[in-house]
Amino acid sequence: MDIRELAVEGAVEFTPRVFPDERGLFVSPFQEEAFEKAMGRPLFPVAQTNHSRSARGVVRGVHFTVTPPGTAKYVYCAQGSALDIVVDIRVGSPTYGRWDAVLLDPVHFRAMYFPVGVGHAFVALEDDTVMSYMLSSGYVAENELALSALDPELGLPVPADIVPVMSDRDRVAPTLAQAAAAGILPDYATCRELTR
Repeated sequence: MDIRELAVEGAVEFTPRVFPDERGLFVSPFQEEAFEKAMGRPLFPVAQTNHSRSARGVVRGVHFTVTPPGTAKYVYCAQGSALDIVVDIRVGSPTYGRWDAVLLDPVHFRAMYFPVGVGHAFVALEDDTVMSYMLSSGYVAENELALSALDPELGLPVPADIVPVMSDRDRVAPTLAQAAAAGILPDYATCRELTR
């Protein structure tokens, strides 16, 4: 398993070894030993798993959870391909306002770890793109918030040939500056405490 720290503090990319043969392939997108080596602790207790399927051009996010309680995620793409994006929205973080993006697909089976408090978005690059998530907490509708993935200040890398297909919630989501002014963004110190 190859491990790479991303531009957002605490976010990590994991690339497992893929074992192809005449039958197909075998891969382990999550490996506890590699995660512990990278993070110095085991993965969070998994409270929920999610599975989404998206058409080409679907942009989901930037989503985040009110903190506390906060939610950490471990995400990979089981089918299709997606540009997966982590955004640091933790007020007081040394990488606040930064983002990083990773191409996720079932060729390399890269996975991304998102610590508590960061924002998550992705752009589906193919029809029937399937994303699989492990989450540290269950879904509670009133705790789930969104920022605009098209916020020009963030400048997220939505490909120029993509016409974004978005939910109503994501289409009217505030910018990072608006969310900061409204006081709804996670606090970095609180996020760090919840991640220990």
